[in-house]
Amino acid sequence: MIISTRDRFSFRSVFISDIHLGTRSCQAEKLLQLLRAIRTEKLYLVGDILDIESLSSTFYWRQSHNDVIRTILGMAKHGTRVTYIPGNHDVLFREYCGLNFGKVTIRRTCTYKTVKGKRYLVTHGDDHDARMTTSIWLAKLGTFSYRSIMTWNTRINWLRARLGHSHWSLSGYVKRKSASARRFMQRFEIGIARAARQKGFDGVICGHIHQPADKLIDGVHYLNDGDWVENCSIIAERLDGTMLLLNWSACLELISNKKIEPSLAA
Repeated sequence: MIISTRDRFSFRSVFISDIHLGTRSCQAEKLLQLLRAIRTEKLYLVGDILDIESLSSTFYWRQSHNDVIRTILGMAKHGTRVTYIPGNHDVLFREYCGLNFGKVTIRRTCTYKTVKGKRYLVTHGDDHDARMTTSIWLAKLGTFSYRSIMTWNTRINWLRARLGHSHWSLSGYVKRKSASARRFMQRFEIGIARAARQKGFDGVICGHIHQPADKLIDGVHYLNDGDWVENCSIIAERLDGTMLLLNWSACLELISNKKIEPSLAA
């Protein structure tokens, strides 16, 4: 798809996480398509932008991965305020929290205030993952299991594409069918929402669990921007203050400058 300047769509802020550059499952081409189509005053990179752990074990880097970084830096150069909040897969960059590199600000967490005056805690979310905070071996087991699933997911979808079928998420299927996975995600969502409420926030914007969501949890607006491995989704605030969760179908509507209906944003 060729995207012209007139097709660009303007936002006040866009929140993106879990791109996992440096892995075979990263959908960098789709992200580039979106980044080149939109204008946003602020861009928040909410963790796991680079998968340093994966790169250190098996180096994988395509030109499109490099192009994502160059495009983000180009956005910053031309006026977009970029805030980078490292996650558990790019944890090395947490050493530089509080510093500014060129036009990119690195923070551990930050506060986001909407046009309507609502205050959101912006954090990757791994601090609220019991696997990450209680057992390093449990965390490594979870990472290994997820990578195994995504490896099979890539192979399955390669075959499906050859046969003319659409993309199918093995990880999403496991999450829907596994009671333990559903319990984990529920505990994560409740825990991070509770932490945001205790700190006086109206809501929380996070990533980490690769599960896009827009819901109220005990009065706290919980927003998870998903990922660019399976869901290809973002959180965005329109110029009028409307907060949207946009999946890939909605992003395509956005790119082609069509009206985004509420049903497309979930």
